Amino acid sequence: MNKQLENHQNIVSRTESIVGDKESASKHLSKCIYTVGIGSNDYINNYLLPEFYDTSRQYTPEQYAIALTQQYSQQLKTLYNYGARKIALFGLGPLGCSPGSVAMYGTNGSLCVDYITTDIQLFNSRLKSLVDDLNNDLKDAKFIYIDAYGILGSLLAGIDGFLVNNSPCCEVANLKMHNGVLTCIPSLKPCVTRSLRVFWDGTHPSEAANLYSAARSFTALLTSDAHPFDIRTLAEL
Repeated sequence: MNKQLENHQNIVSRTESIVGDKESASKHLSKCIYTVGIGSNDYINNYLLPEFYDTSRQYTPEQYAIALTQQYSQQLKTLYNYGARKIALFGLGPLGCSPGSVAMYGTNGSLCVDYITTDIQLFNSRLKSLVDDLNNDLKDAKFIYIDAYGILGSLLAGIDGFLVNNSPCCEVANLKMHNGVLTCIPSLKPCVTRSLRVFWDGTHPSEAANLYSAARSFTALLTSDAHPFDIRTLAEL
């Protein structure tokens, strides 16, 4: 994300040159909506792979969530200093329910990998609190939290025509034999009814699931979908 912030600073500079001055650029950027989502790879491609990374030995799940959100907070303040004033932060989705996690770690009879669910909810809880802290500290900005876990979780429960099971649209390799690779096996045909699947491969949501998530992020179906309000309300401010 630091590299993305560096790239964005270049865009801010270009915007200033296009509109004429820094004040006009700041006014323009203050109307833009920024959507930011980090954390998935910090877990599935780092914390949950102790054979490759030692973060799970350095941090308890609570400590790791704290470390991530503290760094995230500084990065978001940098984004604010670059002119962002309307920022939607997406929480982590149900990583423990993904086909890749289920195949790789097992569920012991549960629908999902329970300890992964617990770990990422620690992060989500802190991220939601971070939204409140940022709104209190940066009075001229509006941060919101999108509950990606709850939104995608409702699809896994079989709402709106999606399949109840979480099998991927494409067949995924034996993860333990491929160092956690979660992508599709080459040359195999994907499922025919891909619009009914929540997951495309071992970890990525399908296009249909992403469209559903986007719709509920923009206009909340439940009050828990967004905090303190949804993206539609953010756009109207």
